[in-house]
Amino acid sequence: MQGESEQIAGLSQNATHSDIYDDDGIIRASFLAHIGAAVADNDTLTLKRDVASLHESEIGDLLEALQPDQRRLLVELLGADFDFSALTEVDEAIRLAIVENLPNAQIAQAVQELDSDDAVYILEDLDQEDQDEILAQLPFTERIRLRRSLDYPEESAGRRMQTEFIAVPPFWTVGQTIDYMREDQDLPDSFSQIFVIDATFKLLGAVHLDQILRTRRMVKVEDIMHETRHAIPATMDQEEAAREFEQYDLLSAAVVDEDERLVGVLTIDDVVDVIQQEAEEDLLRLGGVGDEELSDNILAASRSRVPWLLVNLFTAFLAASVIGLFDQTIERVVALAVLMPIVAGMGGNAASQTMTVTVRALATRDLDIYNAWRIIRREMGVGFINGIIFAVLIGIVAATWFADFHLGIIIATAMIINMFVAALAGILIPLVLDRYGVDPAVASAVFVTAVTDVVGFFAFLGLASLWFSFG
Repeated sequence: MQGESEQIAGLSQNATHSDIYDDDGIIRASFLAHIGAAVADNDTLTLKRDVASLHESEIGDLLEALQPDQRRLLVELLGADFDFSALTEVDEAIRLAIVENLPNAQIAQAVQELDSDDAVYILEDLDQEDQDEILAQLPFTERIRLRRSLDYPEESAGRRMQTEFIAVPPFWTVGQTIDYMREDQDLPDSFSQIFVIDATFKLLGAVHLDQILRTRRMVKVEDIMHETRHAIPATMDQEEAAREFEQYDLLSAAVVDEDERLVGVLTIDDVVDVIQQEAEEDLLRLGGVGDEELSDNILAASRSRVPWLLVNLFTAFLAASVIGLFDQTIERVVALAVLMPIVAGMGGNAASQTMTVTVRALATRDLDIYNAWRIIRREMGVGFINGIIFAVLIGIVAATWFADFHLGIIIATAMIINMFVAALAGILIPLVLDRYGVDPAVASAVFVTAVTDVVGFFAFLGLASLWFSFG
């Protein structure tokens, strides 16, 4: 521990990943304590030396690890040396808490130093009044570009695009293009394509940077450009745009408006963020927690979970009402009360497996009308086979446990029925919800659970009632 403390004490601007993170990728407690002490002491010199030089993602991790009051003081102490792009690496709640404590003039100054996509990412969560005040302090051209991006729908390609790009007319030569790139000071920091446009900014094609480097200076751009087959509409959902990148192995893609005019470029680094964000959303929605983030406070977290818990409460009463239909049977054979949660629980777990596979396949467009029936048949087969396997197991256990062969037959039959229905519910409910425009990741779990509970209880207790009525 002493060696680690000495390492932190001597940290320089050339700090390595291992200086900051432990072997599990977690910020070292000693580094966190070192920064916390510097914040408490208002040690601006240490903070500028040990924080300002970090990568934006490392600053983001640090901000999330610090206490709320420490975050605010850290940003204030760093002042102009704080890298605002780090705010794109933290949860929305943390980002808003930091930005809301800063004067709009400071935010306006900071966003001018950011790429347009990062600036939009920070501005889009602010109130309209604050957005307008910040944008009013920006140069005209930059203000127009950011306003145009903010006018596109949330989670669209237009919101995620970068408005800094290189576009040249088709009659330029390669030499003119190279000279332009050398002399212009407002080019993006990195790029892989040069776009070709006409006088109205309509997209004509693109040229890869390596093609420019391999071609003689006197050759015209139109002679080496290729048609951009994967231009992305600015209003396209960001998840759809990410799917284009995945399908066609793109590094960047032109973003066009409704008139096919070039308005921006979407790059692979933004798409990676989109893929991660969408995957997290699907996972959270499957659990019925909406858009909750780890940094949300107690009230926000509770508010995001309550709606589907209320729906779940209603379906629980529905399942309970089924049990109430067979109260006399349960009173007659107490073992039924012990065993019936097993049937419903196994059905619920089996349905969750099918539902998870189905929702993910719908999200990735791997499941469609062309293969839906084949997948349904497969899941029916899986449900039936798994039902038989667990029916034999639970039948033997129940018959042995309660010394009643008939009880074993009843629960085994109910298990087969419920596992089969669970497989059907796990795939059909998400498909139906998706067909009618309801997000299956949000709504499927509650309805699938309700079906397996109701069917499980009804099958088990109904079979028991019939058996004992005729037995």
